[in-house]
Amino acid sequence: MRAKDNNSKGILLIIIAMTLFAMQDSLIKFIFEKSALYEIFFGRYFVAAVLLFFYIKFKKQKVNLKTHYPVLTFVRVILHFLAFSAFFISLTYMPLATANALFFSCPFFVSIFAKFFLKEYIGIRRWSAIAFGFLGVFIVLNPNFSEFEYKSLLPVGCAFFYAASMTITKYTSDKDDVNTQLFYFYLIAIALCGLIYIYMGNGQFNNANYDSTTQFIFREWFSNIEYTWKFILFFGVAASIAFVCIFSAYIIASPSVVSLFEYSLIIMSMIPGYFLFNEIPSTRTFIGVACIISAGIYIYSREKVREQYIATETPVRR
Repeated sequence: MRAKDNNSKGILLIIIAMTLFAMQDSLIKFIFEKSALYEIFFGRYFVAAVLLFFYIKFKKQKVNLKTHYPVLTFVRVILHFLAFSAFFISLTYMPLATANALFFSCPFFVSIFAKFFLKEYIGIRRWSAIAFGFLGVFIVLNPNFSEFEYKSLLPVGCAFFYAASMTITKYTSDKDDVNTQLFYFYLIAIALCGLIYIYMGNGQFNNANYDSTTQFIFREWFSNIEYTWKFILFFGVAASIAFVCIFSAYIIASPSVVSLFEYSLIIMSMIPGYFLFNEIPSTRTFIGVACIISAGIYIYSREKVREQYIATETPVRR
């Protein structure tokens, strides 16, 4: 009974986290024409770092400042940075549910990386599930190769980079604990934002003739701070709460159970997509999403059977 209760609590925590991520994504889509991409990154990382610092202090936990994998730690943050640069950019022109559905190709990449870099065994059944999942990605993309817009691949690129980042996290976790990894993640991420600000934070590469997505990338930082600050503050708070929810869910409940409920993010994304942006997924999109979700669930189930928790213990959003 206790295990069931813990699973119920874990599921609730995952749903809270996915709801916060859906709210964050919809608000980024809502304000991107008045904000700068890496201004959002900086604010989100800074606020989250401060809140997590106080959370660690409140829990009376210690942070080991020595990392045993300095190069891999740096590469991990770069990959994470590239991943969500791609994802947030994709939100400016793609429906919320579509972007998140494509991002859920992440477990497929995690399984592939685990095979080649972590030397985990991946059998024919999981390879078949991975192929079926990528078929779902193909269906969602609905490519017309003569007029295909390659920017539609950005959420898939995000999944690729994020999966690589999480594979490194899995590899380095044998010597670097969670707090050490978090410390260096936020330290390096904030430093990267600082370098980007020095290079293009004053908007010198922006042009009024650029499309809104390109302006989102190059717009001057803090040019509309009186409008954007409350959203950026929310992003940081939401990211912190969501991280604690996910981390707690994977501790108190079975990863093979709670990981399945991360797919609720797709449904959560449909709600603001419909009411705020009049986004209605097509039948083709629903079919592709069904393929992606069913493939992911099958991969999780096979990992449970073989007791190889690779994709299962890799949260899809952080």
